[in-house]
Amino acid sequence: MSKKSQIKAIRGMNDILPNESPLWLAVEAVCAGVFAQYSYKQIRTPLLESTHLFARSIGAETDIVSKEMYTFDDRNGDSLTLRPEGTASTVRAGIENGLFYNQQQRLWYTGPMFRHERPQKGRYRQFYQIGVECYGWSTPDIEAEVLAMIHKVFTDLGLQHTELQINSLGDVDTRERYRSALIEYLSKHVDALDEDSQRRLTTNPLRILDSKNEGVQALLLDAPSILDYLSPESADAFACLQGYLQDLQIDFTINPRLVRGLDYYNDTVFEWVNADYGAQSTVCGGGRYDSMVEQLGGQSTPGFGFGMGLERLVQILQEQAAPIAKQQEQDAPDAFLVSIGDRARKQMISLQAEMVRTGLRVQCHMGDGSMKNQFKRADKSGAPIAVIIGDDEAVEGKASIKVLRRTEAPIAQRTVMQNEVANTVTNLLESL
Repeated sequence: MSKKSQIKAIRGMNDILPNESPLWLAVEAVCAGVFAQYSYKQIRTPLLESTHLFARSIGAETDIVSKEMYTFDDRNGDSLTLRPEGTASTVRAGIENGLFYNQQQRLWYTGPMFRHERPQKGRYRQFYQIGVECYGWSTPDIEAEVLAMIHKVFTDLGLQHTELQINSLGDVDTRERYRSALIEYLSKHVDALDEDSQRRLTTNPLRILDSKNEGVQALLLDAPSILDYLSPESADAFACLQGYLQDLQIDFTINPRLVRGLDYYNDTVFEWVNADYGAQSTVCGGGRYDSMVEQLGGQSTPGFGFGMGLERLVQILQEQAAPIAKQQEQDAPDAFLVSIGDRARKQMISLQAEMVRTGLRVQCHMGDGSMKNQFKRADKSGAPIAVIIGDDEAVEGKASIKVLRRTEAPIAQRTVMQNEVANTVTNLLESL
């Protein structure tokens, strides 16, 4: 096939190659382990949902709905959308399956999301996200639990230089009063606003706080702060959360212009950011969304959660040379099995199965190949130990064990019965 006719991946949708996937699996395992420690259970939702779900939950004036969703009509004429985020799908599933009725839920999910954004390092059109959602608690203690859980994930991953920023968007009355104040301020500087911000000034002015335009951000430095408009209840809840974080010894800063990019948030919102990564500094973000369940047809149920992009998290761990990233770079089987002859190969297959049952990671040479070529493959695999079954070993039911990665080993090679191989290899690995 010529280069001109080669089929390539769609722009912004990347392959995760075999040399990259061990780190992804390790990161996902750390997250899943911490979530389990905090009693969160996994939920899995479809990639495709009704377009109406996201328009109602995320907000028609958000960039996600107005510019970035992958939407199409199916053969029945129904408008469907590839999920751009995980919260709305989780709420839909909870309502449909009765998870919220007189219940409290701690849930987490992972999987691909889709947004038609401009691709750049750490941000793609198909991206993978891990998220947490909890339902049934309106108090800041659940917020503290979630933030403590994220902090533990980052600690266990060895992530560095990432700080927590928090803000409160208040309740409905807070946002109405602040909306009026913000419109009054920005109307005096309308000529300094970009086209998107001018449009949002009459539709959803709080979205202007989320503008990426540098001139708009400079203008917002003197804008009123939403924290000055909080109701007593919202102010007390925000102060209580800060107290919890101080007790947990989790450092944080208050960012009064932090609004997140979704319309469904109220009261607490947060982001974990890494200043070393500029415009792509957000590692994880979320907040409270107490009206979404009711808005989508369920009974009134408070919610709180976050989403974390795996591409950016993996990228930062690699660039920081975190121990978990270094460990996965050196990922290799525990042993490589070499065999010569049909009889030896048959025994090799059985021996591999037995070694795997004991917990070892084992790679076999498959197909024909000389002893020399098989040892080349063993060396390339990175395995510290080779197990060899030749003609003589096959007749006697034995195998030779050779240490490949440590020349000063007291015994570089030994021969044992095949039923002793797993135990011998395990002991050798402990001594290397």
